[in-house]
Amino acid sequence: MKLSQFKFKLPENQIALYPHSIYREFENDKGEMETFRISRRDECRLMVLHRKSQTIDMYRKDDKGNPIEGEYLDFRNLLDYFDDGDTFVFNDTKVFPARLYGTKEKTDAKIEVFLLRELNKEMRLWDVLVEPARKIRIGNKLFFDESGTMVAEVIDNTTSRGRTLRFLYDCPHDEFKRELFALGEAPLPRYIIDRRDDHHGTKDDFDDFQCIFAKNEGAVTAPATGLHFSRELMKRMEIKGINSAFITLHCGLGNFHDIEVEDLTKHKMDSEQMAVGAEACRIVNDTKRGGHHVCAIGTSVVKATETAVGTDGMLKEYEGWTNKFIFPPYDFGLADSMVANFYHPLSTLLMETAAFGGYDLVMEAYNLAVKHGYMFGCYGDSLLILND
Repeated sequence: MKLSQFKFKLPENQIALYPHSIYREFENDKGEMETFRISRRDECRLMVLHRKSQTIDMYRKDDKGNPIEGEYLDFRNLLDYFDDGDTFVFNDTKVFPARLYGTKEKTDAKIEVFLLRELNKEMRLWDVLVEPARKIRIGNKLFFDESGTMVAEVIDNTTSRGRTLRFLYDCPHDEFKRELFALGEAPLPRYIIDRRDDHHGTKDDFDDFQCIFAKNEGAVTAPATGLHFSRELMKRMEIKGINSAFITLHCGLGNFHDIEVEDLTKHKMDSEQMAVGAEACRIVNDTKRGGHHVCAIGTSVVKATETAVGTDGMLKEYEGWTNKFIFPPYDFGLADSMVANFYHPLSTLLMETAAFGGYDLVMEAYNLAVKHGYMFGCYGDSLLILND
């Protein structure tokens, strides 16, 4: 397929800058009215695609099964489509506070440093992106706190914006990482940060941008579909008998890179580290053998499971890296259903969703989403794709 086939017009006001929330007003100590935001991550809208019947559900239904116009499905309705013995597969990667702000020695120029991954624990080497990159050269030093104790030296150029930093911080590694991360903020995508009034993160971002089941640290962006799950919803899953299986894929910035070729077969994805353990394999494979549904929660789970699935359709243990790029047409080997967000035009995440749900049906759903005011992006609304 061609890149241009995934182009559509996304209104600016349908890009979600915060998770689904409710707002309450209260009077502060000065007698002034202030607005308080309360996150309701499991109350975003849910659209449902049925692959075989080529139908789309947006509304709740009355007792006779007729759609109730204007009463949109929300994410909590997800469980209505699954039964005892089915399994949801989650990505339990944990986002770390990857965005830091430092100053360059002598000039005091403000520099954004985005941590990508640690290269060497003993030498405190990190692979990072810097902005503005033109100001940062090999040998420059960057200061990250007022006391001057957290200092990094640029020792190599990796890409146009990429650098290798050596942090000059002499202490045990655990203490170093704790101090480093204390200076960082949640690594929200640039399309969120740049559209906010203050162009900065908030104190709530790190909770909002972390899945409640996050466990294994290493992601620089959240597996967005997992953000919709609340503790209450997970408990309802358990009561209904729906199993949870956890894999790990450390989501990287490659998901947000522009594709620069029209022919999608020529696009190369960045590699992401992943692991599929024995317990996840046992749960998923028992589910399949029992004739129950396996639902992948998010595009990162689909990418990981398609990397680790065997020719027999069973999930295999795997530890390593994947640069799998999924776009239509693609023959999926593991999950029979998936949950996704609504993604930006021309994005690899949209392409993977279209591969799973079918290009025509998914693009019809996207047209409906734009028409009906659904929200897009990491904090946007959700899409369930079923094989019925």
